[in-house]
Amino acid sequence: MSPVILYTLTGLGLFTLGVYALIVQRHLLRKILAINVMGSGVFLVLVALADRTQAVVTLPYDGKEMLMLIPDPVPHAMVITGIVVTVSATALGLALMLRVQSRTGQAALPDSVNTHHNTSKTIARKEVK
Repeated sequence: MSPVILYTLTGLGLFTLGVYALIVQRHLLRKILAINVMGSGVFLVLVALADRTQAVVTLPYDGKEMLMLIPDPVPHAMVITGIVVTVSATALGLALMLRVQSRTGQAALPDSVNTHHNTSKTIARKEVK
C-alpha cells in the first residue's frame, strides 16, 4: 500500500470518526474536539493528495530537465492556513462554551428543544410573580 493511499484512508477515517462524535456526544467540549478531529482528517487528505503531482524540474548544476515527483505547494499552504483558522475557531468555540456554561450551569446541550423551552418559560413566570 502506498503512503498516499494510507494517508488518504487515515484522513477519511479521522473525518468519519469526527462526524460520529459530533452527532453522538452532547457535551460541547467533545463536540469542539470532534470538529478538530474532522479538520485533521481533511488536512491529512489534502497533504496526501499534494504528493501526486509530477513536474519537470531543471537541475541547477547542469541545466538538465528531469521529470520528478515533487509535492504541490498549494495544498500545503492551504493546510497551514487551515490550521491557523482551526485554532481561531477552536478558541471561539471554547469561549462560547464557557458562556453557555456560565448561563446554564452546564456545558452540554439539552436532551430536547422542548425541555429547554419549558425551562425558560418557567423562569419567566417566576420573574413575573
